Amino acid sequence: MKAFEAVQYYFDQAAERLELEPAMRDMLLMANREVTVQVTIERDNGEPAAFVGYRVQHNNSRGPMKGGLRYHHEVNLDEVRSLASLMTWKTAVVNLPYGGAKGGIEVDPRTLSMREKEALTRAFVDKIQDIVGPDSDIPAPDMGTDYRVMSWFRNQWEKYHGFNPAVITGKPVEEYGAKGREEATGRGVGILTVKLIGRLGRKASDTRVAIQGFGNVGSHAAKFLHEAQFPIIAVSDVTGTYYNSEGLNIPDLLRHTMDHPHGQLDGYAHCEKLRAGALLELEDTDVLIPAAIGGVITAENVDRITAPIIIEGSNGPIFPLADKQLSDRGVTILPDILANAGGVTVSYFEWVQNRQHYRWSLDRVRRELELTLVEAFEKVWEISQQQKVSLRTAAFMIAIKRVRRATELSGGPS
Repeated sequence: MKAFEAVQYYFDQAAERLELEPAMRDMLLMANREVTVQVTIERDNGEPAAFVGYRVQHNNSRGPMKGGLRYHHEVNLDEVRSLASLMTWKTAVVNLPYGGAKGGIEVDPRTLSMREKEALTRAFVDKIQDIVGPDSDIPAPDMGTDYRVMSWFRNQWEKYHGFNPAVITGKPVEEYGAKGREEATGRGVGILTVKLIGRLGRKASDTRVAIQGFGNVGSHAAKFLHEAQFPIIAVSDVTGTYYNSEGLNIPDLLRHTMDHPHGQLDGYAHCEKLRAGALLELEDTDVLIPAAIGGVITAENVDRITAPIIIEGSNGPIFPLADKQLSDRGVTILPDILANAGGVTVSYFEWVQNRQHYRWSLDRVRRELELTLVEAFEKVWEISQQQKVSLRTAAFMIAIKRVRRATELSGGPS
């Protein structure tokens, strides 16, 4: 099943419960605009290189469109289309005044020098600068991009349109970025894990957590949950699974990644090392947090997934057939459109600060983040209990109702 088909499957489940008419379904599923561009740069050796870039703008009924920009060798239009749609539902479920968008370039960023990555970013901006902006479509970091890329993006866009840091979020704090933006997605995963565990009547100290992916999202989620007294028994990256049944020393792991190339766990010796894929199938895990790439839990491996609780730290980590099997087995799944919404929430705070020309403290950012996510969680939990549906279907129902109402009030997407 392709990525967009998976999003459509989840959308349809909620739409059936809402008895959404076919014309409105088509309107809410279809993207407003899909752009494919050729991005050409000169490599360090003097040779030209061409790459394919995408920007999909899904829906703007509730406000400017918002969505990340990823550099990855597997980026394609279907993936970007699915992620743009997810952003529409994600911003709606946490009630931000945004719509959804997404962008990407099909490139392995590890093969680029810093100069080449900057040139690629600026060339991409040249191709899409007329369709993005603080009142229309606001990019942000995603897989393979970071605050440096956001800084280059903003600088190049401002060459066309003049000073306006609200054009993009995830910027360096020194250049009108928000304090707490880098930690936001992982911290949000942690906040919502604590809330869900409480609702399920469990204690943190008795709830063993395994986190797939130890990048920006996984590492910050691990830090938050470790400080909340959860035993983190396993983390993983491309180099392997790092496991200790009694709980890993997360501060020591974080120090290790800061001292090693690309922030990887390779070489950490104070625990047992297993193959990378082993983390998903550990039998002593209570909470599994996929926080790396999408599509890691499929019909092929779902029977080996034993964790009773899954928090979707990444986008689309569970394919629909696997999701149905897990739900039928009674597994509680906190869906990506809520679980990893911390990043876009603090991006919204950054955009607000840029528009107000005023800076918030880190304490205020963290406080507002928790208030926003907890309010959204309680609403999703309430609908799930009332309607006897999964948390995913409840989240989509809330999001679809909000986008539908905005679409009806405005007369349709513009």
